[in-house]
Amino acid sequence: MKVLTTAIVADLRNKLNGTVFSKNRYGLYARTKVTPVNPQSTYQQQNRAILGNASAAWKGLTQDQRNAWIAAAPNFPVTDIFGNVQILSGQALFVKLNANLANAGQAPISNPPTPVAMPSITLLSGVADVSDPGIDLTFDAASPGAGFTPLFYATPLIIPSRLYVKNRLRLIGTATIAASTADIYSKWNARFGSLVAGQRITVNFAVVSNTTGQMSTPSNCTMIVQA
Repeated sequence: MKVLTTAIVADLRNKLNGTVFSKNRYGLYARTKVTPVNPQSTYQQQNRAILGNASAAWKGLTQDQRNAWIAAAPNFPVTDIFGNVQILSGQALFVKLNANLANAGQAPISNPPTPVAMPSITLLSGVADVSDPGIDLTFDAASPGAGFTPLFYATPLIIPSRLYVKNRLRLIGTATIAASTADIYSKWNARFGSLVAGQRITVNFAVVSNTTGQMSTPSNCTMIVQA
């Protein structure tokens, strides 16, 4: 559980016993903690393998390499759930960047990279259509440019009244962005099946550097599937 205090309490996050604390546009809220079923799916096992391989690779580094990652960690600050800047441990940074590279289909790195400037590209909107199956996304830039891989996360079909969907987002892979658009239907269909009119889908988008493993700040959009 995480608590941000003022004179009383300004923010509450994470879980305590059977209650989960979070925040949305309406303010703080609490909900009952639900333990998800562990399906041991292929996707779940792949994700665990990526993290496991990165952790094992850290153990195989020389001490000089590990020291270099520890020294490089301040170059890759992260923002926590309260908006505060935090510095990862050397191992956490190594695992994070290599997991991003693996998800983007890129080669792992053993030595800490020099940070690169990340492209500015934001997911603006999306249209999901049953009649001519597609999930067409629109961005505010033509493409992220050479040296960067787009990553897409999406939810399965969700009833429109359900507001909390963060825990339903799953990595569905990469797709080409050209002329400010991309169609991720084939990726979504392979993961979740057929579209159903009237249901809702949320898509998250981020860009990964192919050389450093840095990931841009995600942007997202929500759409109701059209008939």
